[in-house]
Amino acid sequence: MTATAYQTRFGSLKNYEKGHVEPIDDDVKHYAMSNCFDIASKSKPYEKVVFGQNQIYVLETLRAEGHSPWYTCAHDEFALVMDGEVEIHLVKLDGAQAVADTEKNGAVLVQGEPQGQKMGWMKLTRGHQGLLPKNTAYQFRTHGEPGVIVLQTCKGDLSVERWADICQTH
Repeated sequence: MTATAYQTRFGSLKNYEKGHVEPIDDDVKHYAMSNCFDIASKSKPYEKVVFGQNQIYVLETLRAEGHSPWYTCAHDEFALVMDGEVEIHLVKLDGAQAVADTEKNGAVLVQGEPQGQKMGWMKLTRGHQGLLPKNTAYQFRTHGEPGVIVLQTCKGDLSVERWADICQTH
């Protein structure tokens, strides 16, 4: 029995192939594609563009460039860095700035500088994922080339839907 070699082609913001419908007669585990690089190449920094949805749950692509605003959320979120190097700074919010509506979905902007205990920061590079705990302020920071973040969250007020721009129609 011989081992089958699989080749993974991983894109970047500078070098990607836009996803397309490709008929295959093969095992689907050999294929994974995403238009997150194409979306990020056309987005404003830290615009949360939805590119996958399952009921209230979404995947958002963010172009990581410079410093983001401070965000917080009533539920946990996960940030997966697809390209570049991104720092995520965390502050455990005191009661005044925490999301009052515990049923509210999606991230909201923190008003002013976050008040509370600094929790530290993470430096993530391609393929690394970080947990963004509920009721914690977080800020993304890059110090060079833009990067790409895929955020696993719930659809909220800051989620941007551009299905007509990102879906293949033919």
